[in-house]
Amino acid sequence: MKYYLFIFLLALSTSVGLSQNKAENTTAKKSTDSITAKSESTVKGIIIDATSNQPLENVNIVNLNQVIGTATNAKGEFELRARANDTLHLSYLGFKSIKVKVTNDWVDRIEKSTITLTELALALEEVVVTGLQLTGYLEVDIKQVKINTNYRYSISGLSNGYEAGKGQASAVTKVLGSIFNPLDFLYNTFSKKGKELRKLKQMKEDDNIRNTLAGRFDREVLTALLGVNKVDLDEIVSQCNYSLEFVSTANDLQILDAISECYEEYKVLNRGRKKRI
Repeated sequence: MKYYLFIFLLALSTSVGLSQNKAENTTAKKSTDSITAKSESTVKGIIIDATSNQPLENVNIVNLNQVIGTATNAKGEFELRARANDTLHLSYLGFKSIKVKVTNDWVDRIEKSTITLTELALALEEVVVTGLQLTGYLEVDIKQVKINTNYRYSISGLSNGYEAGKGQASAVTKVLGSIFNPLDFLYNTFSKKGKELRKLKQMKEDDNIRNTLAGRFDREVLTALLGVNKVDLDEIVSQCNYSLEFVSTANDLQILDAISECYEEYKVLNRGRKKRI
């Protein structure tokens, strides 16, 4: 009798143990699925003109937190990966750019949220166009054409060089300062902005963001992504020894690549500095 009772209790305990393990595995699986779903959650929307209520095509939408972007289709619709409390930056030529906070009830909602953009009032200033007074003689006419005479100087140990502007004494001094004391030149610029500048690699890898920046010259999306203002952005580029001509004529993608190049050089130099210390 005792033998059968022992067998019964052993079977019961084994059954309870298996049930607990199954419950724990189920709970763990649900927790993992919840985390995965949260990381892959998306938001959907339709962007329209506030005046005409017509959909806007090719509006640029960038998730500033996850550093990814997309654009609206012909119906003004978009879908983008996002989590609650992420910030979306919406921009469109001729319209006022806005930032939209992602809320819990927007994430994974089946219905598309409608977002309106307001057109900017543009006041065109008078522009005076002056043509070149060509004479037909190449030697004379070529002097009327402005030539960009910026120079790039190579620094030993680095894969790329520095642009120092026009060939003048101050330009050479600027480069020599970078060669003999490169960390002072770079460290003061980047040390306080490391958190923002770590986004550079993500920005360069996202084709939608690159396409957006390639067609812009206003630095608006770039400053929003990096969390700096336009003055600081121009200062960073100039401190990287790029000329004023480059800063004033480059599109936003070229500025991104310039800062990224300079930042990678800074990290190499900074690692060398830490080893010496």
